[in-house]
Amino acid sequence: MKLSEALSLRKDLLTRISQLEGRLQNNVTVQEGEEPAEKPEELFAELKECVKQLEYYIYQINVTNMQVTADNGTPLTKLLAKRDALSKRIHLLRSAFDSASTVNYNNRYSRSEIKNVPTVDVKALRKQLDDLSQQYILLDMEIQTLNFKYDLVE
Repeated sequence: MKLSEALSLRKDLLTRISQLEGRLQNNVTVQEGEEPAEKPEELFAELKECVKQLEYYIYQINVTNMQVTADNGTPLTKLLAKRDALSKRIHLLRSAFDSASTVNYNNRYSRSEIKNVPTVDVKALRKQLDDLSQQYILLDMEIQTLNFKYDLVE
């Protein structure tokens, strides 16, 4: 099994667990005298099995990630950490950009009202966001290539 397949299965398990959690919450209480639509015991059993499978895939993926390296010798775990950090930087800059670029000068009813103006260079911030986004895309493509190239360590 390729690493990419295991990642897909892990994602599917997380979705299934979330759905089971919702179904369980809908069936752990009912009006007095009514029966639940699904038996909570069965849902608990299914959840237990899904979480067990999730643990297996998380462990195997982590072990594999520790052993895989890019062509330049960079460990996959370092690439993943860099991608996560880039994602956080992009999120933070995008939030600042959105706030700075949505200044509306037309909300004032008169010249005496307070005028809000950006305190950062919005154009430079946009350029920085574009550059970081391009770096993220390239890094993510490198990671995805590795995911499809290497087998999951068993």
